[in-house]
Amino acid sequence: MIDIDLLRNQLKSDNYGDRMQALAQSRGLAVAERFEFVAIATSDPHTRIRYDAVSQLATIGNHNLEQSGQILCDRLLTDPEIDVRAAAADAIGALKLTDAFTHLANAYRNTTDWMMQFSIIAALGELGDQRGFELLADALAHNPNDLVKIAAIGALGELGDVRSLDLLLPLVEHPDWQVRHRLAQAFANIGTEPAIASLKTLTEDTASQVSEIAKILLG
Repeated sequence: MIDIDLLRNQLKSDNYGDRMQALAQSRGLAVAERFEFVAIATSDPHTRIRYDAVSQLATIGNHNLEQSGQILCDRLLTDPEIDVRAAAADAIGALKLTDAFTHLANAYRNTTDWMMQFSIIAALGELGDQRGFELLADALAHNPNDLVKIAAIGALGELGDVRSLDLLLPLVEHPDWQVRHRLAQAFANIGTEPAIASLKTLTEDTASQVSEIAKILLG
């Protein structure tokens, strides 16, 4: 039996180890009580605790979406540590908090950190909000980081916007197999006739990783 009052006192402790232990043990609580602990820990003075708490919201934030959205947008925009901000973007995507779209877009434009940009691009795909198309198209065309570009391909596929095909079809012969691999997934998600035709082309790709996933996606 977990002593909730004891955990509450631990979470208020000046000792980092006590607070970390309280957050870890709160995972065994019912969702409502666990959410209470996690929400408090998202503003902890220690980066590791904030990161852990923000990351947990991705799975338990549905308990209170309104409060989760407020917490995550605050961490996304104001946290001093880039890891915590990126985790907030991940959680926003996982919870599909479309009201946070503008905050994600602004955060993307105001950072040069590739990990932060990667998390935001991936989150925009999970949101499935068509407002994200222009930003994703810009990331694919102009972001200097290859991993962010690959994330943009996947996110465009998740949006399922047919406008994406003008951007994606020319990449079928891209020299990087990882790009073509993500491209296959995007084509399967879009699902239109031109997308499926290109997916069939990728079943004959020279990279086995690409040809195999294309065949699987075609069923």
